[in-house]
Amino acid sequence: MSAAREFEDRIRDLAPHVLGALVRRYGHFDAAEDAVQEALLAASVQWPEQGLPDNPRAWLITVASRRLTDQFRSDEARRNRETNIVAADRPEDLHAPAVDEQPSTEDDTLTLLFLCCHPALTAPSQVSLTLRAVGGLTTDQISRAFLVPETTMAQRISRAKQTVRKSGARFAMPTADERADRLEAVLHVLYLIFNEGYAATSGSDLQRTDLTAEAIRLSRMLFRLLPDDGEVGGLLALMLLTDARRPARTGDEGSLVPLAEQDRSLWDGGAIAEGVHIVSDVLSRAPVGPYQIQAAIAAVHDEAATAEETDWQQISELYKVLARISPGPMITLNRAVAVAMVEGPQAGLELLATLDDDQRLATHHRLGAVRAHLYEMAGDTVAAIEHYRTAARRTTSTPEQRYLRDRAERLAAAD
Repeated sequence: MSAAREFEDRIRDLAPHVLGALVRRYGHFDAAEDAVQEALLAASVQWPEQGLPDNPRAWLITVASRRLTDQFRSDEARRNRETNIVAADRPEDLHAPAVDEQPSTEDDTLTLLFLCCHPALTAPSQVSLTLRAVGGLTTDQISRAFLVPETTMAQRISRAKQTVRKSGARFAMPTADERADRLEAVLHVLYLIFNEGYAATSGSDLQRTDLTAEAIRLSRMLFRLLPDDGEVGGLLALMLLTDARRPARTGDEGSLVPLAEQDRSLWDGGAIAEGVHIVSDVLSRAPVGPYQIQAAIAAVHDEAATAEETDWQQISELYKVLARISPGPMITLNRAVAVAMVEGPQAGLELLATLDDDQRLATHHRLGAVRAHLYEMAGDTVAAIEHYRTAARRTTSTPEQRYLRDRAERLAAAD
């Protein structure tokens, strides 16, 4: 790993702890987050040149505190907070945080995750704010990841912070009554971040490893903090088992390689072993949830030495359980493939037909792609070509467009 990458990883690791320290001392999540971002940018410039400070966390807190107090002073007329800030702005505070003002790594990270996933925020805002406040990514990095202008992403993050401030949310863990609902949102946000990284919805890149790595990193933190929660463990296992296939998923010039055609010797055996261990452990001791079931399905795929040895019967049964406890169009879509592998393509096509009136998926490219695949399995080349081409028109991912068009052209050439 390069020295620059080591500094970047260190800065990201420290981001939630520094933000937590500032919010605990000064309040004002939105202003504190801006100050922390400035401190992180300063560190990214100075540390590679000057070396890591003796106490990187205290260095960042000092710089961010100075930025924050400068901002409060300049906003005196508008905010009318000068008296409170001056009282809190003691020289010793800016150089070395008091011991009792240094919250634990775990508590700060978890609290920030829950705060960024406040129910008043939309899912896109939750994702963006989590990546910035907890992940330590800059607005530019987040905007590039999601292929939107930096100004657009800056506005989204700014609105999200204003919403959190207006909601009156405190920098504290939610109450016991709120925690279950908020945890579900946290897991969903991490799931969305990972999925966008693993299968980018648009652009020329099939995958964005910065997002998958960040989702796994944050999920590891959450699992360390909540080791008894089966769904937290299930989500981490799902990410590990899915990401393990990443090295074999891209071919020449970034082309998409489907699961059945991947070179499994390129899969990450360590990640597979860890994922299998985690999901086996949580399934044995925690209530079963959808992330655990999805992880179990991924484990069946990963443990098959070849595509032909995949236990599709077990996968089909697992999808049946998943459809019962967490029904949804994407579950039905994936289940149709498993059913087709066990009962034949016609059975899979019949299951897909139940999605035609579901507006959440009726025009999604994946429905067309799966239907094309099942028609190809059934030997209906004409229908397969039609649906491959339709799916290619509907996706905004360049590698997926290329793959779907190639499938259609190959079938047309062979027909």
